[in-house]
Amino acid sequence: MRLGEGLSHSGRLSDAAMNRAIGALRVCSKKLSQRAHVRSRLIATEACRAAANGEEFLARVHTATGLSLEVIDRETEARLAASGCVSLLDPQATGAILFDIGGGSSELAYVGRSTAVDQGPPRATVEAWVSLPLGVVTLAERHGGKLVTRAGYAAMVEEVLPLVANFAEKIGVEATRGIHLLGTSGTVTTIAGLHLKLPRYERRRVDGIWLDALEVTNVVEGLIATSYEERVGHPCIGAERADLVLGGCAILDAIRRVFPCERLRVADRGLREGMLIELMRADGAWRGSA
Repeated sequence: MRLGEGLSHSGRLSDAAMNRAIGALRVCSKKLSQRAHVRSRLIATEACRAAANGEEFLARVHTATGLSLEVIDRETEARLAASGCVSLLDPQATGAILFDIGGGSSELAYVGRSTAVDQGPPRATVEAWVSLPLGVVTLAERHGGKLVTRAGYAAMVEEVLPLVANFAEKIGVEATRGIHLLGTSGTVTTIAGLHLKLPRYERRRVDGIWLDALEVTNVVEGLIATSYEERVGHPCIGAERADLVLGGCAILDAIRRVFPCERLRVADRGLREGMLIELMRADGAWRGSA
């Protein structure tokens, strides 16, 4: 929906972006009204946190759809993403650097070994986390997303690099020995789809796939060499992501330079699944959950 489109320049959500989001939320509201006894949690993230008119947007959503959105803080966002992805952690690893590359921000978490429960997915142990004030939309707006030269791409990586390095210093690089990367976002799922040469995106083939460092590098290098029109025409990218995907790759490359792990696991899951797991635990849907 690109709710945060233009936010980095104006500090406000645009009317066009709000109208798009409200249109989509009307569809969600209608689907919820068709199901009895539905318990839900409806969240908003960085765009609403950062926008001067975020509260105005929430009021408009409620008036137009009847839905009440909860603006979650960055720590909650990182925890929910970890809860949604914890089942993809390699049990033989000491932990993982989990990252969620969003539109207006990117969350990183150092996730240690998970804690087992009686039933259902284990609990994620988030040892440390950070929210970077950069996402695919903000980078595309600052550097351009359609025509991306190698120099422009390098500039995006360099902008993100010190923010990731600060996080690495906070947790201690030595503490991350024996870890892998675990990515949840459109960026990594797109990279996985391109690596697999899928004629169209297939979640079942992407979610949980392992990519090694060279495989990721090859896909990113190929993307840098493509034109905007070629990206639009690719079934795993399309018009919605064609001007954003290289910004996401730049954030990923900054993470990979600071945390040079050999393996990356791709998650087509995250906040939504994290919310579902926590709601089910709260309702006692899994025996042994707290």
